[in-house]
Amino acid sequence: MSNKWRCGSMGNKVVILMGSESDFEFCQKIAEHLKALKVDYEFRVASAHKTPEKVLEILREYEKERVVYVTVAGKSNALSGFVDANTIKPVIACPPYCEKFGGADIYSSLRVPSGIGSVVTIEPEGAAIVAAKIFAMEDRELAKRVRDYQLAKKEQIEKSDESVKRLK
Repeated sequence: MSNKWRCGSMGNKVVILMGSESDFEFCQKIAEHLKALKVDYEFRVASAHKTPEKVLEILREYEKERVVYVTVAGKSNALSGFVDANTIKPVIACPPYCEKFGGADIYSSLRVPSGIGSVVTIEPEGAAIVAAKIFAMEDRELAKRVRDYQLAKKEQIEKSDESVKRLK
């Protein structure tokens, strides 16, 4: 499977940065939603704990591009805060929820030091929508796709309501 999606969206790109390859399946869910919105993305792997220099190298690589980072790391998610502390680009932390820790592992994404401004969502779809909305501020076509995507979700609810009302 290719790790890139191209749609000619004004040079916008989401860099899905995972802490390890074990996060790949979760990252694919983010990518599915980005595809639906026709937003370019790339997958990368680097760990704030194990390979901090690699993380910095990746950030330098995208320094002159229009990117939003979606960081995905389970357990202790230092990746999101580390990325945010070392870039002026938007960072969306999307840590995979783990039943084993009863959700306590997401606190490392929520409680970060001063000067860190990453957004946190635990839903892959939410991460894709936030990234798309950031780019949509300067991209009318993408803004329309986001609006249409959200409208389709609302229409699904209306159809469900009509369907349930008939189940008396």
